[in-house]
Order: sequence, then structure tokens, then C-alpha cells
Amino acid sequence: MVSVRDVATEAGVSVGTVSHALNHPERVSPENLSRVHAAIEQLGFVRNDAARQLRAGRSRSIGLVVLDAGNPFFAEVARGAELAAAAAGLSVLVGNSVEDPAREASYLDLFREQRVGGLLITPTSDDPSALLRLHESGTPVVLVDRDPGDSPFSSVSVNDVLGGELAAEHLLARGRRRIAFVCGPSSLTQVRNRLEGARRAVERCAGATLEVIERPALTVLEGRAAGDLLADRSPVDRPDAVFCANDLMAVGLLQALVMSGRVRVPDEIALVGYDDIDFASATVVPLTSVRQPARLIGTTAVDLLLQQLGARGAERRAVRFEPELVVRASSGGQVG
Repeated sequence: MVSVRDVATEAGVSVGTVSHALNHPERVSPENLSRVHAAIEQLGFVRNDAARQLRAGRSRSIGLVVLDAGNPFFAEVARGAELAAAAAGLSVLVGNSVEDPAREASYLDLFREQRVGGLLITPTSDDPSALLRLHESGTPVVLVDRDPGDSPFSSVSVNDVLGGELAAEHLLARGRRRIAFVCGPSSLTQVRNRLEGARRAVERCAGATLEVIERPALTVLEGRAAGDLLADRSPVDRPDAVFCANDLMAVGLLQALVMSGRVRVPDEIALVGYDDIDFASATVVPLTSVRQPARLIGTTAVDLLLQQLGARGAERRAVRFEPELVVRASSGGQVG
């Protein structure tokens, strides 16, 4: 591996001059700067950023841990974060916890070892202890798609309680009274908040009921499994509307109902998802969904982190966006 000393020898300058050329080029004469760059090109020198990180104490990378990297919602959040980070000269290291606290903990350890400049995270649980240790060690933490509660972290989130209300109110306004909420683990704050909103709406409507169908994960396969269970029920025992905790579950559930040939959507079961991923409008029956501004969530999270990096001890900020209901054919509306 070509070293700084090799570059200095090739350029006919001191090691210190090469170091300045890499880190403080304004301190180097144009002639020496040109010679150093020519030597770097000639020798194929690659900067040892790991060594620089050890000296500086921090890297030019930030960590992002999401619940499901395969979910288009989180992919769009990551895209927004990458755009904002790149504009600030930073890169983003993405970790996928797959809703597993142990895997999340391993990513926290890895990013700590990598000396990331800060961390963006959608936590798998409400236990803040590991994040607090990271925060107290000097690494800024910003919660993504999560309200901060009493924690010291800045955050960017969406009003999921309102989102759940919007979904259930829409179904009730369509005349549906037997609503099912199909969701992932109740340990996830987003699931609990969306359920709370749906319950509030149902409790305000005389004669309406809400059934909760909890599955192990917020995935297409789990949505399909829930759809198979509903299709196997007799018509009088089925809900006449389903609100899914995210679009992936709604897509899987829709597939199961359509493939069964026994349940018509929206005639017999009206369906609403959550997130409004790009694919929602392209399903066999276009999906009504509660929209979250995914990319804006990512860019805002990086902005909050940069504020923490720019002023250590900067005041905590909690940014919360409002969701929007997008009505399409799956709930009996028009294609949007």
C-alpha cells in the first residue's frame, strides 16, 4: 500500500507538506500542491481514512438504523437522509434491524466502533438505555419516525394517532362497521399509535367494532397470511373493512383476498394501508393509504443531526408531520 511517505518522496516534498495538501491545501504553495497531486495520481495513493478518524475522534459518516430496509417507506427515508448528508459532505451507513432488538444492539456497537459522527434510528422498543449511553458518550442521536417522549433526543415523526383516526374514519364514512386492524408486533410504537387512533374513531361511532389481528412482522407475507385467515371465514364472520398498519401488509392481504376468489375488494372488504409507498397506486386494486412524507423525514432527520454536530448541546427539537389520507379504489373511492 502506498503511504504518505512514498508520496512525499515522489513529489520531492516533506511528509508534513503532503499532510497539509490533503487536509489544509490553503497552507501549501500552488507549485507544491501540484507536485503532491501529480505524485498521488502517479502512485495511486488512497487516503487512509480510518487513521484520520482515529486522530479526529469522529468519521465523516453517520449511522442510520431502520426497522426494515426492504420496506419502500424506509428506503425512501434513507434516500432523503443520503441526499441531505451528501450535501454536507457526509456519507450514510445503513443498518437493518429487521425489528430485532438484538440485531439493533449489534449495529449500535458496530457504529460506535466506526466512530460515526451521529446516529439516526427507528428503535425497536421504548427502552432508551443503549441510545442514552451513546448520547452520553458524545454521539448525537436523532429518532426517526418516533416521538421522543421524555428522552433527550431530537426527533422527526408523523402523527400516527391521527393517521389511524383518518383511516378508520374513512372506513366508517363508507358505511363499514366491522373493522379489523391487521398489524405487526404491538411492541412497536407506530403500531400502538395507529391502533389508538383507529380505536378513537371506532368508539365515536355507535354500533362499530374493532378487531385486532396481530402478526409477527409488518411484511407482505404476514399480510398474506392474515388475508388467508379472513378469506377462510364465513361471510358473516368476516370484517367488512380492514386497516393495515402498513402498506406491505395491505398488499399481501389484498393478494390473498383476490387470489382466493371468494372475497371482493372493496365490495365485501374495504381496505386501507399506511405509508403510501410508490407501489400502492399500482396494485391490482389501487390501495387507499395514509401518506407519510418519507423522504422529507430523512432529510429533516439529517438536518437535526447537523444542528447537534454544529453546536454540541444544542436544544432538543421534535419535528412532527401530519399524515394525509389518499383515497383510491380499495376502499370504494376513486383511483388517486
